[in-house]
Amino acid sequence: MQPSQLSSGDVIADRRADYARMLDEGGEPDAAAELMEQALELVPAWAAGWYRLATYQEKVGKTDAAVEAYRRTLELDPEDVFGSSLKLALLGDTETPAQPPSRYVERLFDDYADRFETSLVEKLDYSVPQKLAALVASTGRHYRRAVDLGCGTGLLGPEIRAQVTELEGFDLSQNMLAKAAEKHIYDHLAQADLSLASEASGLFTDGARHRADLVTAADVLMYLGNLESVFAILDDLAIAGADFVFSVEDGGEGDGFSLAPSLRYAHSQSYVEGLAAAHGLEILDIVKTTIRKDGGKPVSGILFLTRKTD
Repeated sequence: MQPSQLSSGDVIADRRADYARMLDEGGEPDAAAELMEQALELVPAWAAGWYRLATYQEKVGKTDAAVEAYRRTLELDPEDVFGSSLKLALLGDTETPAQPPSRYVERLFDDYADRFETSLVEKLDYSVPQKLAALVASTGRHYRRAVDLGCGTGLLGPEIRAQVTELEGFDLSQNMLAKAAEKHIYDHLAQADLSLASEASGLFTDGARHRADLVTAADVLMYLGNLESVFAILDDLAIAGADFVFSVEDGGEGDGFSLAPSLRYAHSQSYVEGLAAAHGLEILDIVKTTIRKDGGKPVSGILFLTRKTD
């Protein structure tokens, strides 16, 4: 959800906010911030307005003012639809959250669904589905049931469908799921939240535990920080001998994860290896590759092919 799409409920405030946006797009974020301040004098409880003000202030280097505006946004929007907590962490005001706000991720992709494939594939050279599918193919296996976590609009499904008898897809965004359904590739699609414990995730509402011999996660784990919940879900979802194939953004050296300016998380190879070992996964293959572009620059990622040993 873009902040500019939300009305304040006040015609004059909305008009000033529209002018502010035009000033920002024209390269005048300082003037845009001044106009947004005027708009917020009329509607001081407008969360989207405070978020927009914060972004303008951040652009002109008014960090303290931006922090205050992001804090105000969060006070007015406790579900954190705008991801203000992530912005505050990047500005050094708070610790990096272990997980992003679920409502932020859900609404981000609900808004993004209609243009997702055009933007990601055609403009950003997104290649994770094909590369993960190649890892799946390298096993030479045919799978009885695959579960595609964070399936989005279903880009991975067509790539692995021939190797799978039954294919399930789960995503946090209902709009992304609707796009995936249009492909008629998945046998079952449903909403799920990978940041939650297994029983609350939505993955087991209609399906049994220990039902999958292939689990995939293409370009979804970067919208989670601490991956413990995902690996715990895998424990309940996968049968012994199942393959888990997934991608992360490359977090470089270290033994953890970090939040990037893109508001996505990057994970180090050693962090993932530690989780795999703790959850009984044997790593069969690791591929370091470019997974997309961001701002015209390549984004490095790591692809993993793992197998559940118990």
